[in-house]
Amino acid sequence: MPDEIQPPPAPNPERKTLDDRAKMTELERIRHSCAHVLATAILRLWPDAQFAYGPPVENGFYYDLECSHRISPEDFAKLEEEMKKEIKANNVFEKLTVTREQAIADAQSGRLGGLAERPGNASKFKLDLLKNIPEGEPISYYKNGDFIDLCAGPHVMRTGNIGAFKLTTVAAAYYKGDEKGPQLQRIYGTAFKNKTALEEWLKLQEEAKRRDHRKIGAEMNLFAFDADFTGPGLPLWLPKGGAILEELEKLAKETEFQAGYVRVKTPHLAREKMYKTSGHLPYYAESMFPPMELQGEGEFGVKVQKFKQGAAEDDRLIREVLEGLIDLKSPPVGEEKSWGDALQRVVKSASPETQKSVETFVYDRLSLSLFSAHFPQPDRYYLKAMNCPHHHRIFAAEPRSYRDLPLRLAEYGTCYRYEQSGELFGLMRVRSMNMNDAHIYCTPEQFADEFRAVNEMYLKYFQIFGLGKYQMRFSTSSPEGLGKKYVNEPELWKQTEDMVRRVLVESGINFVEVPNEAAFYGPKIDVQVWSAIGREFTIATNQVDFAVPAKFGLTYRDRDNTDKTPLCIHRAPLGTHERFIGFLIEHYAGNFPLWLAPDQVRVITLGDDAPLLAAGKALVHELRQNFVRVTGDFTNEPIKAKIANAEHARVHTMLVLGPRDLEAGNVSVRLHTGGPQGAKPTAQVVAEIVQSIKERRA
Repeated sequence: MPDEIQPPPAPNPERKTLDDRAKMTELERIRHSCAHVLATAILRLWPDAQFAYGPPVENGFYYDLECSHRISPEDFAKLEEEMKKEIKANNVFEKLTVTREQAIADAQSGRLGGLAERPGNASKFKLDLLKNIPEGEPISYYKNGDFIDLCAGPHVMRTGNIGAFKLTTVAAAYYKGDEKGPQLQRIYGTAFKNKTALEEWLKLQEEAKRRDHRKIGAEMNLFAFDADFTGPGLPLWLPKGGAILEELEKLAKETEFQAGYVRVKTPHLAREKMYKTSGHLPYYAESMFPPMELQGEGEFGVKVQKFKQGAAEDDRLIREVLEGLIDLKSPPVGEEKSWGDALQRVVKSASPETQKSVETFVYDRLSLSLFSAHFPQPDRYYLKAMNCPHHHRIFAAEPRSYRDLPLRLAEYGTCYRYEQSGELFGLMRVRSMNMNDAHIYCTPEQFADEFRAVNEMYLKYFQIFGLGKYQMRFSTSSPEGLGKKYVNEPELWKQTEDMVRRVLVESGINFVEVPNEAAFYGPKIDVQVWSAIGREFTIATNQVDFAVPAKFGLTYRDRDNTDKTPLCIHRAPLGTHERFIGFLIEHYAGNFPLWLAPDQVRVITLGDDAPLLAAGKALVHELRQNFVRVTGDFTNEPIKAKIANAEHARVHTMLVLGPRDLEAGNVSVRLHTGGPQGAKPTAQVVAEIVQSIKERRA
């Protein structure tokens, strides 16, 4: 499959518990079984293949492998033929429980993950995966025909129970998602209960390719990536993409202003202490960019820097002095057992000047060693991966009273997260993002109304963007996770989860409750929406935080004159610009509503006569004075070519001016998705355009 239409990479799976596996749906079992059938087919064609893991994923399954043959989509036909043979054979998926010693022996012989023993070709990934199985947990294989795989299941009963399937694409993946690990081939496929379901899914995929935000974004000149200069995963917003971004930000700012939010601005980086206090370090460190280290500031810091620079210069000078006296490419000679011995020999035989230089260098290095013990620890700064700690410090900047609450701090803050390079995907997975963030600080008594208002804001946005299908995924804690995965505050967990549940029920919100998936500091809601073609996206998260404000010492003076810690609601209804615009591009297929379209209006003249050009330019000027994004095409190209150019650019509204229109004071209206609308008075058309944009009509 071409690069521009590859699917987002599936994340490398965390090892599922046996309880998780027992909850696999019938479709997941079919797909899991199909991954084993794929491995069987690969081994029949390329017996040296080494397999890592092959889980079911959201839209199908994959298997990661290492193989001397580079598998490509051209190989899919013969692979699918081999898979059909295995399915037709209707082999039983037989579960075998073995000892750890037996499993290690089978992996070393190449039998595990193979069709037979493979002397000299040990199953190295299976040997490594065996280490991840906790002591005392049963080790099991699943066998279908000659293929045996390390697997805890579950599967369908027989290979013949697999319905319709198709291999879809090939990608590269690092073993266990570690960029330092081996790079493997990842073969994706999908499977369904029957051919009808598969065909419907394939049609959806074709439409999804047509709507791919990377493809449309390039066609419309919305954004660009420059891996060589800017770096991977760091989008550059071009003027047309910037227009969409500005409209979304304007919508959020207006909505939040009306809802009583106040806007703040925070820096793009902060000291390590900030994120250690919040708890993001060390637990979130892998998702943050490495720290910047700054030596102590002030007069002492300057002296340290000069001292270090002097030591570096000494290093350079001594290298020059010793060059030619000793051959570093040859081993020490005679009785000399180390380079130190060899160096002593050549220095003793060197000139007095050289000996003096070496002596000076040795004393300098000794003093550096002694002095460095007193160097201050460098200041560590991190690029901001989240806005919440910064907002907590804004809350702490002033004394607060219960009269100040609820306090709603909002910011379109830029955050940076170090996504693995293999997981970057257009605008959907990036390393720099602009987040529609806000934090609401409130009392327990105010919580229900604040949380309800946040949900109502979501529903308002769904209506504006024509999102008819949505679901809120309410993630709660688990008793066994307290003190480990979650903050150990059982009463607060119960209280906040009950409050969130009550608000969702009373508001009539469509939600599902998912245990053991909360944030470490409180329950959360992930907002799932479905695009116009039925694709599911997670666009935003809403979280309750009863733990981190206390870590920062945040308090307000209550009515009873005591200091209390506020609850904090983290919310981001529009998520990040990057992910939400990526979603909207696919949702609208690039055909944005007028208010959001980067090219809102184009004035097109039917010819290039002076009166027409003057009227066209006057109309462009009038629209721009009303803050309409408008361009003019006043060239002498044929009218069909001008309209075709505007259609190709997805200009929402085309206003065509001909001699008759000019005479009647009219303009002929044409819509990108609606075709000709006829001639209308120019003043009326301008008023309708301005009003439509103001009301953000769909």
